[in-house]
Amino acid sequence: MLSKECGAVLLLLIIFALLDVSASELVLILRSRGIHHVRLLAPDHQLLSALANTGIQVMVSIPNNHLLRVGLSQTAAATWLNDNVAAFLPVTNITYIAVGSEVLTVVPNAALILLPAMKFLQAALIAADLSRQVKISTPQSMALIPTPFPPSAAAFNSTWVPIMSGLLQFLKNTSSSFMLNAKPYYGYTLGNGIFPLDYALFRHSMFDAMVDAAYYSMKALNFSEIPVMVTETGWPWLGRQGEPDATADNATTNAYIYELFDGEDLQDGQPSGRHWGLFFTNGTLVYSLDLGGLEAADTTSSLTRVYCIADSGADPQALEVGLNWACGPGSANCTAIQPGQPCYTSSIAAIASYAYNDYYRKAHVAGGTCDFGGTARTTTADPSYGSCIFEGSSGGGGSIAPTAFGPAGPINGVLRLGAPRAKAFLMVLFLVMML
Repeated sequence: MLSKECGAVLLLLIIFALLDVSASELVLILRSRGIHHVRLLAPDHQLLSALANTGIQVMVSIPNNHLLRVGLSQTAAATWLNDNVAAFLPVTNITYIAVGSEVLTVVPNAALILLPAMKFLQAALIAADLSRQVKISTPQSMALIPTPFPPSAAAFNSTWVPIMSGLLQFLKNTSSSFMLNAKPYYGYTLGNGIFPLDYALFRHSMFDAMVDAAYYSMKALNFSEIPVMVTETGWPWLGRQGEPDATADNATTNAYIYELFDGEDLQDGQPSGRHWGLFFTNGTLVYSLDLGGLEAADTTSSLTRVYCIADSGADPQALEVGLNWACGPGSANCTAIQPGQPCYTSSIAAIASYAYNDYYRKAHVAGGTCDFGGTARTTTADPSYGSCIFEGSSGGGGSIAPTAFGPAGPINGVLRLGAPRAKAFLMVLFLVMML
């Protein structure tokens, strides 16, 4: 069972038209399973509308075959943003735009328009006054790192270093995250027996090593403070005769799931590539997995959640100063406390608590404190209420930037753990609409 101590559940939505459930039924599935973050592989307007007023954080993707149009025209980029993002804000909580998917390794001929597309979209966000709420990045494949083991010696493929340097500078300048598609199953199968199954199944773990490899690769280019957001991971539950470890038992081990619905990844020619889902397309379970009971917490665990909240006796004016700093220079994601959103309230202490906590869970691993001029304090009691969900901090830390299991709010990740010790209890679900 996955608890909130382990982070959020992320869905990757694929071709919505291939599913046998309606948009409203799909949203009911997400909410009933305690899912607060989704990634859409394409901006399906029906689903974006259905996600309105749910508080679910949404990452919207631009498919690879749309990159050329957006990457060659500022006007086209602004039109795409207005039609697929701005039109649904603020009622639909869109926090990230994923520009393409694994462009450098899947469609390398589009590499030269990737960064221009991101810059055009960023300019459109700024013009629409949305650049603090919505962040831009692009998912990269582990194939971009030809030798990821050992992680400390990892580096990006030299062919792509000039482009990667520009991309990383963009992410740094815009306070965004490096998106990584890290699938231990493929690392395990391509290793030809070098890695034991337990290692690939998060018991040691290969996932940690993949994330570390991304950090060290960025560090080799002198970028050491950009957080990693894991946008795809998982394990298939069925494969062909030559894929004996693609089983339901292994798919549920310290669970991480690539797709919510089975048979959605039509790009992979292997049988296992189509069997990563938790549900069949009609909404029935492929295998039993409990995503409920998310409130259960083990307070004796090293992953005990810590929250940063406003002190009840703090001066309201001082709280307002702290709130403005958290949502401004502190780069907290304050979307949820805007009018009409789940955490909006007339209580300055309540909305300051949300902003303080969002800042703290991102910054504490890098030395950020829960103080805000003496108006804040930490607690292990979950301050969430109703549909207003507070994400706790693990209390752990690392010397490099933290790992995020996207999508997340601006600058922040779904789970903030030190890179070398990124805990692999996380379950990441991906519906596939692509993304």
